[in-house]
Amino acid sequence: MRNINKLALAAMSSALLISSCNSGDGFKTTENGLQYKIVKDEKSGETAKEGDVVVMHLHTMIGDSTVFDSRKFNGNQPVEYPLNAPTFKGDVPEGIMMMSAGDSAIFKVSLDSIKKTGAQTLPWMQDGDMVTYYVNLVAIKGKAEIDKEMQEQRAQAEKQMQTDDLLLQEYFTKNGIKAEKSASGIYYQIQTQGTGNNIQPGQVVSINYTGKTLDGKIFDSNVEPGSVNNQPLTFRAASGEMIAGMDEGMTYLKKGSKAKLYIPSPLAYGPQSPTPDIAPNSVLIFEVEVLDVK
Repeated sequence: MRNINKLALAAMSSALLISSCNSGDGFKTTENGLQYKIVKDEKSGETAKEGDVVVMHLHTMIGDSTVFDSRKFNGNQPVEYPLNAPTFKGDVPEGIMMMSAGDSAIFKVSLDSIKKTGAQTLPWMQDGDMVTYYVNLVAIKGKAEIDKEMQEQRAQAEKQMQTDDLLLQEYFTKNGIKAEKSASGIYYQIQTQGTGNNIQPGQVVSINYTGKTLDGKIFDSNVEPGSVNNQPLTFRAASGEMIAGMDEGMTYLKKGSKAKLYIPSPLAYGPQSPTPDIAPNSVLIFEVEVLDVK
């Protein structure tokens, strides 16, 4: 149900000034303080620039501990990230700007510099740690290509929304369900109203939940017998931490509300499923109970 975050990308963007300071371990240092080592240089094609979207395999480590690995945590698929201006001297984008498609490199960045940007860190991370980024640049997408892809994705999502809405209408008719439809296309069925005001974006909510596909198969729950996690799910409402349909659905509920949310696939996981239990372009149903709102 959570929106998939690419932990520890920290801040990727660009602007490049390179110096030729060498260190004993084969790393060089830019004028801005970024330590880097080019492992593979194809010496062909244009290098990445500000405004591009870079497609890369990324493995981020602190010492011997992995923070993020696209091959393990993203289904062996590369991640995409917009290349914006650096947020501090020695930021990783400075190194990305040296690379063209097919290149591989290693970058080292001070965790202290990353923390100053307000980026979230984990309790075991220590001041003075160095974050190491292993980057394999798969492809670079320019503005024209990005715009074309976005247009195609919007068209596909609109078509899928129509398909999913028909599926939901059939489901409601078959099961005698009356549900409200939002402007975005999700449906919600409030079974217990709850008390107080509707949940506002940014408020911290705790819920019990069960997630099902339209055929009734449970793919996630914190209340079903045998659930791996039986603790309430806590998150900031409508803040991008959850899938879009769940984010929106929370705003129709109050503390104590019990409801069912019916979420078309473009507002859930779309064609990219996070688990084998959810087929691509699946309509999802969430049974939720709001335990607390802060």
